[in-house]
Amino acid sequence: MAGISRKCKGRILEVPVGTGVLTMPVYQGLPSADVTCLDYSADMMARAKRRAKNMGLSNVRFLQGDVGKLPFADASFDLVLSLNGFHAFPDKDAAYREILRVLRPGGIFTGCFYIIGENKRTDWFINHIYVPKGFFTPPFETAGSLKKRLSGMFEKTSVRTVESMACFTCRKAW
Repeated sequence: MAGISRKCKGRILEVPVGTGVLTMPVYQGLPSADVTCLDYSADMMARAKRRAKNMGLSNVRFLQGDVGKLPFADASFDLVLSLNGFHAFPDKDAAYREILRVLRPGGIFTGCFYIIGENKRTDWFINHIYVPKGFFTPPFETAGSLKKRLSGMFEKTSVRTVESMACFTCRKAW
């Protein structure tokens, strides 16, 4: 979450929101930000909504939807956050295109997700447990493919890996 300024006052899109366990406390510290949380799963959204309500968050709204078909105008958001989601998206190319489309020029895309090829044990677990259960959806990025993809889409890109996770922050060209 290093890509989120503590002084953020703009429009934030989080996709997927999941249960909101990691981000609702951050949004509590950003009362001037206008936050939209989107998730495909109604169950995850319900959990995140409850969490936001229990925390008294009034600057966060929720929308069920598909990251591959975002219901927003071009250049709608100052920041797009995606934590632990891309490895589950069925159409990753569409997700990248849509995120780039709704991000304003100069906007930030930041987050993290699973990448293949960094830890054989994790890769085995993902491919033999999570993929068959439908929690993760191939194909998966490698560290190299992610750096190449993001560098080709964004003006400024930082990618670092921690075991089987890639953490990134990118800026859309002006």
